Amino acid sequence: MSVDGSWNAKMETPMGTRAFVLTLKTDGGALTGTMSADGGAIDIYDGAADGDKATWKTNITSPMALTLEFNATFGADAVTGTVKLGMFGNAPLSGTRA
Repeated sequence: MSVDGSWNAKMETPMGTRAFVLTLKTDGGALTGTMSADGGAIDIYDGAADGDKATWKTNITSPMALTLEFNATFGADAVTGTVKLGMFGNAPLSGTRA
């Protein structure tokens, strides 16, 4: 399945559900894109894609500075996976194609 496109996603964090839009593009095994929420967008980095699997990182500043590490599997219309929340453990990731 193609990772490329826009995805309405959410992660279940210790501070509650966080919804965001992922916009992803692959170029060979490289993955680039943005995460958008609350009127702002941040770039992803260290992105890699292999078939229906993808990994990437992003840095957030609110509610605190933290690096999020994503590990996801993409289907035709759905995404599932986990997000490493630094010292706060892992959070489930889910979403649908926008």
